[in-house]
Amino acid sequence: MLSNSPVESFSFAGREIFLKRDDLLHPAFSGNKARKFAYFLDHEFAGMTKVIGYGSAQANSLYSLSALAKLKGWLCDFYVDHIANHVRTLPTGNYAAAIANGTRVIDLSSLIAANPSLHREPKWTCQDYIEQQVLPAEPNALFVPEGGRCQYAEYGVSQLATEIETWAMQQGMSELKVFLPAGTGTTALFLNQYFVRQQIDIQVLTCAVVGGDEYLAQQFYELNPNAAEHPQILNVGKKYHFGKLYPEFYAMWQRINASDVQFELLYDPLGFMVLEKFLPQWGASPVMYIHQGGLLGNETMLPRYQRKFGKSRTTL
Repeated sequence: MLSNSPVESFSFAGREIFLKRDDLLHPAFSGNKARKFAYFLDHEFAGMTKVIGYGSAQANSLYSLSALAKLKGWLCDFYVDHIANHVRTLPTGNYAAAIANGTRVIDLSSLIAANPSLHREPKWTCQDYIEQQVLPAEPNALFVPEGGRCQYAEYGVSQLATEIETWAMQQGMSELKVFLPAGTGTTALFLNQYFVRQQIDIQVLTCAVVGGDEYLAQQFYELNPNAAEHPQILNVGKKYHFGKLYPEFYAMWQRINASDVQFELLYDPLGFMVLEKFLPQWGASPVMYIHQGGLLGNETMLPRYQRKFGKSRTTL
């Protein structure tokens, strides 16, 4: 079972907000992906000996799936489209940590190149390859969709929602706004869905870090067709490309890291930029930001920023 993560006061943009520290959820299994994978941790899967997933070679889900497998005593296979040479040569971040946990990271492009019988058009995606070539031969394997984007994630995210609900009640708060940046939006969706269905006066707001607002809205609809239960999507009026380096992201990251709390470089900078834009519009409403972990990714992202912008950039 995952422990209740703490809530801390945090000074940002001239006012107090509250941080839900899911980065402190568990010593080896924390953050956003731990919430999504909590169902697999808490339930028995008779006969299962392996978990299989896919994504990028530096994905947070790679490390979290490897940690889950280690806690459950399972093997872990994780498929990626490719592994860059510098990652193979000098493993860092999520990739290195997953390897240390015993995970097999399988390069699909190399696998297909070595087996001419697998060549085809259109080319294999990791999901297609796993479903058609791997799972039929692996009856004792549990397949987890990319990033934990599935109905199973509702279990752990609902636990998070009950923690937030209990905390708000203990504080005597009303009209709490909960904000978090989103990739597929699974966590934001299931959080808001819980509050709406329980008729709790807590609103979830988010921003699209991957793929833009339309993509994020589409992800919501695929998991829940009822738009009344979807979180509100906010933006700063500019399109950003996922994983691209922006000076304003680096500057915001340095600002928020000036506290005793460390944040990651992919999602949090845009999250806090959106939060700063909308905070004045929310008046005195209390605001909670969910710290979703992912700090291992900084081992690869920070050197990229430092090479491009130098080690100090403190103004927006």
